[in-house]
Amino acid sequence: MSPPVLRFAPSPNGRLHRGHAYSALLNAALAARLGGRLLLRIEDIDPVRSRPDLAAAIEADLAWLGLRFDGPVRRQSEHLPEYRADLAALAARGLAYPCFCSRSAIAAAAVSAAPADHGQDPVRRDPDGTPLYPGTCRHLAATEVAARQAMGTPHTWRLDMARALREPARAGEPGAYAYLAFDSQGAVRTVPADPARWGDAVIARRDVPTSYHLAVVHDDAAQGVTHVVRGQDLEAATDLHLLLQRLLGLPSPRYHHHALIRDPAGEKLAKSKGSQSLQDLRAEGVTPAAIRAQLGFPVPGVA
Repeated sequence: MSPPVLRFAPSPNGRLHRGHAYSALLNAALAARLGGRLLLRIEDIDPVRSRPDLAAAIEADLAWLGLRFDGPVRRQSEHLPEYRADLAALAARGLAYPCFCSRSAIAAAAVSAAPADHGQDPVRRDPDGTPLYPGTCRHLAATEVAARQAMGTPHTWRLDMARALREPARAGEPGAYAYLAFDSQGAVRTVPADPARWGDAVIARRDVPTSYHLAVVHDDAAQGVTHVVRGQDLEAATDLHLLLQRLLGLPSPRYHHHALIRDPAGEKLAKSKGSQSLQDLRAEGVTPAAIRAQLGFPVPGVA
């Protein structure tokens, strides 16, 4: 049997903080415990926020923590044709369609469709809190779609969830959706999944031929990832990833969703909130050993 393969996959749209350090160190610890390999992937599909200097800073921070990765670094920006091919395959089967709606139009449609007496927030939302898409563009005539595309009208691509869920399972797969989750001791359990709660999710953005969801399932398969270790904030996304894996004929890894590192107010650390970065801590004289100890990981070479 091939050894297990794990990966740490940050986005270069900001500096790493202690939450990233915890996830990277946990991936390394579990890879060592499983006798597996640990890969590094830079998820830089965002053409606006992703920057080469931040990608270089990520690698420097990880090296400072004492982490070493197997094999070459995979950079998503170098694999856009592969994601485009996946998108084209789904569209050719009628499982994806172009959406010309703006975010404001979608939000307005969701509000107008909501019942007036359904609590404080009657809008149906996906697990990320985004209003569920009402399907405005799902049934556009082919001539209308072609005309808008010929005009260069910006559009995303959405998964037709109802059609996707009707796709038959591969031989040997259960009809219902579920994935295997493992804990830090290696125990495995089956977790039921509900892709439908994502609605017609965006699988390709206006500016790139993919989304986080489509790219991540492609990359995990391309890199031979067998065990995915990531934060609990991505646990719900696993439902959608499982569906995309089935539709694209890709293997499904085992998953472990770890607790998030939080600030004194109980909020999760985030680049967007300006959480203290590893670079800031390093400038204050904090050592890698101190970071490891604070996060509950042993220092290499110290019993």
